[in-house]
Amino acid sequence: MKSLYARSTSLKPSIRRAAVVLFSAVTVIGIFSSPAQAGSYTSYMKGVQPGFESTRWREETSATTTTIKFTGCTSDGSVVNVTMAKDIGGAPDTYYTKAAYTKCLESSTSTSTGTWNDHGAGSYYFIVNDGGFSVVSVKSLTVSW
Repeated sequence: MKSLYARSTSLKPSIRRAAVVLFSAVTVIGIFSSPAQAGSYTSYMKGVQPGFESTRWREETSATTTTIKFTGCTSDGSVVNVTMAKDIGGAPDTYYTKAAYTKCLESSTSTSTGTWNDHGAGSYYFIVNDGGFSVVSVKSLTVSW
């Protein structure tokens, strides 16, 4: 009969192999899984006035790409301007490049999309027709980050 010491030493290589396999599996899953910070929301707008501010969302990393998509726009103007802004709180907000949405005005299923890259972690929102005069409705909008 083997001693307790002999049995424990014979298990060590198999335990090491199991640990290596488990660690490798966790590493592979971690590489291919999507970031925990990614998110999105879907909504609509009806008859919003120029300068309307959207719901705020929080981006946790600086490497985030934000996409704002409008489907089925109506407006008394020929373009819907969308400006992404960072809510600074206690200081003037930071405004990013304005996107001119025109395709979404073509039909109830036409889509316009704007993309903003690498703007830092923080709280964000978008503004519709800031400084403009057109009232806007959007059948469906999606913000993804």
